[in-house]
Amino acid sequence: MKRFMYSAFVAFLSSAAMIVVLARLVPGPRAPAPDAGRTIALEELARHATAQDCWMAIEGGVYDVTDYAPSHPAPPRVLLDWCGREATAAFGDKGAGRPHIPESRELLETFRVGTLR
Repeated sequence: MKRFMYSAFVAFLSSAAMIVVLARLVPGPRAPAPDAGRTIALEELARHATAQDCWMAIEGGVYDVTDYAPSHPAPPRVLLDWCGREATAAFGDKGAGRPHIPESRELLETFRVGTLR
């Protein structure tokens, strides 16, 4: 019984340590950009279509996800294919009819740079 309790305790500590490590790897929310109230045309959005400069429009907002892209849980291509484009449909259905979790919308707002014209 002592061996089982010791093993369970070690497993618990390992799990707790892993949660702490993973929490430190995920970027925290950042403050909205100071010019988040500006209006952005599709032509300007299209100029931000690379992995090094990735903006996308979602539900009328424009977001600079350049710094977030490497941390996105899905493979990079999933997010980067939408750089410089209107991506509402992609955000609303991340695959097989599954929506993003509510926290995704909160995180998204921290990357807002403006409103799509």
